[in-house]
Amino acid sequence: MSDLRLQGLELRRIAMPLVAPFRTSFGTEHARDVLLVRAVTADAEGWGECVALSGPFYSAEYVDGAEAFIRRYLVPLLRRSNGSVYALERLFEPLKGNPMAKAAVQTAVLDAHLRASGLPLGDFLGAVRDKVPAGVSVGIMDSIPALLEAVEGYLAAGYLRIKLKIEPGWDVEPVRAVRERFGDGVLLQVDANTAYTLADADRLARLDPFDLLLIEQPLPEDDLRGHARLAGLVRTPICLDESIVNARAAADAIALGACRIVNIKPGRVGGYLEARRIHDVCAANGVAVWAGGMLETGLGRAANLALAALPGFTLPGDTSASDRYYAQDITEPFTLDGGHVGVPTGPGIGVTPIREVLDAVTTATEWINFTSVS
Repeated sequence: MSDLRLQGLELRRIAMPLVAPFRTSFGTEHARDVLLVRAVTADAEGWGECVALSGPFYSAEYVDGAEAFIRRYLVPLLRRSNGSVYALERLFEPLKGNPMAKAAVQTAVLDAHLRASGLPLGDFLGAVRDKVPAGVSVGIMDSIPALLEAVEGYLAAGYLRIKLKIEPGWDVEPVRAVRERFGDGVLLQVDANTAYTLADADRLARLDPFDLLLIEQPLPEDDLRGHARLAGLVRTPICLDESIVNARAAADAIALGACRIVNIKPGRVGGYLEARRIHDVCAANGVAVWAGGMLETGLGRAANLALAALPGFTLPGDTSASDRYYAQDITEPFTLDGGHVGVPTGPGIGVTPIREVLDAVTTATEWINFTSVS
């Protein structure tokens, strides 16, 4: 029987330049400052990726804070843990917030345990597919011609769905231009990242004629009632992202009529165990889900693909190929095949970093040893 207890934890920071700037309503990303967590047991090691951004823009978490939180608050709990990932989740629960930090540690521990037992993450979660349909997220551009050129390239590459980032002043006309250029057959949706208020309902309703799959997170994350009201004022389905922080929040949003679709991001909800619970709540209520992305490296992308292979994920997610964001990924690159990306089949998350690539992008490492503590 494998020994689940941790021997130590490595915190590793890497710098990953993006192939092109990625602009949303809350700012522009030129590179990713990524925190990786490596959990080591007697039988295996596992990896987790913290998806917190460099500043508290998408959420209250940011990467420096996540690293400090892991070191100061999670490590002491890990020293007391019996190694069970479910027990770990319960240990973390009294600590408020910080889901991205918790998710990174939980994923690393879960990955190590699954590798030791030879079980792929997809099988552990309940995956039913060996590949998932791939969508791509297109940031806010400097001009509509630049947007059309980018969309044309992604469609030519084989992506099955296009998501346009929007904000007030960059919404109706870009969507109109994409529809007119590429036709009604393109699966198209938009993401506002909380950039609007209920007073913008009339403007958001102007998107209805373009037959969008959904409008993602138009209002602030704490405004479920506003989303419920907005849902009655627009025909396009409302999808929630930032508002869905756990399965209870998903159940509340569904009960209020605040959404018809949910975007599930494991980092946002504290890990893959809670992500699966949200999937189950939505499936029980007939609410479609899809897998969001946070510009992950191959480590985070591999785990997301396993989640996206669950039966309730009926819409293409932000499960793009590695070259959408990175010229050189830290794992073997994920590629498109007929508009789909394959789900890793190896134990755990199914991929490992390429050591020389990982070392080349590493900016700092810290090893925390557990074996010397009784």
